[in-house]
Amino acid sequence: MDIHAVDLNLLKFLGALLRERSVTRAGLRLGLSQPAASRALGRLRVMFKDKVVVRTPTGVEPTPRMLAMEPLLDRLLEDVRNIVAPPRFEPSVAQDRFIIACIDHVASMVLPGLIGRIGKQAPGVRLEVSVPDGDNVGAVARGDADVALGVFDDDRLPAGFHRRRLYNEDLVCVVRRGHPLLSSRLTLSRFAAQSHVVLSITGQGNAMIDTALARHGKRRRVAVRLPHFLVAPMIVAASDLVLSLPRRLAVHVAKSVPIELVELPMKLDTFSLSMIWHERTHGDPAQAWLRGQIVDALDN
Repeated sequence: MDIHAVDLNLLKFLGALLRERSVTRAGLRLGLSQPAASRALGRLRVMFKDKVVVRTPTGVEPTPRMLAMEPLLDRLLEDVRNIVAPPRFEPSVAQDRFIIACIDHVASMVLPGLIGRIGKQAPGVRLEVSVPDGDNVGAVARGDADVALGVFDDDRLPAGFHRRRLYNEDLVCVVRRGHPLLSSRLTLSRFAAQSHVVLSITGQGNAMIDTALARHGKRRRVAVRLPHFLVAPMIVAASDLVLSLPRRLAVHVAKSVPIELVELPMKLDTFSLSMIWHERTHGDPAQAWLRGQIVDALDN
């Protein structure tokens, strides 16, 4: 038989007929009139070349072939319902794996709270942070990551991307406890005269600071350049070097590393930490749940 000639509505009627053991009740179950139900039975008999049901004193009874087919038909109709039903995500039984692209300092701010939430709601879910390659937008575009966290501007994102702002951030100067800079007000000249640790993911690092210093005709000396946000405060804590860090990270690190926060001597624009994802996953319930968990982890 050509499968393209099979009418799914006939199979639905057959399922109702086998359940109800009545042509009339099967029709009512599917909203069919008595004549329409009788025509459906006739078409089933032609399709299967079988009587399908036979009349008995108590109603109708399926033929042996239909009785043998009943469990298979039930599974088939359930599979069809699952195929066409709106997608759902049940965290408590999910076994999904999610990949997040972000640099180390963002991971340190997001993952502890996120993992705690997921462990309670979805113990079978696995989280991975992708290996940094400097192109988190590309990772999401290729499908190598589900979401990326970082600083992204709408006008620089390719078509087909969504962005959600997570929180606003600014920079603060970080020095070791007892540093000479703490003895008096930090001026632009004193700040520029220090030896600096610069964090660099893309090769430039803290461009806002260099631009602000340049406006005043000043430059800073870069003594150490590295891509590790969580290593840099440890270097500062053991030296006279200074470092500029996102404020939230500086406050977080200062709880465990002997450093002090000092306000920068110049006014800089704030920036936003954002989450981005691709249009192809925008409507996926599992992905939407993950994004909601990330937002809630940062709000709490």
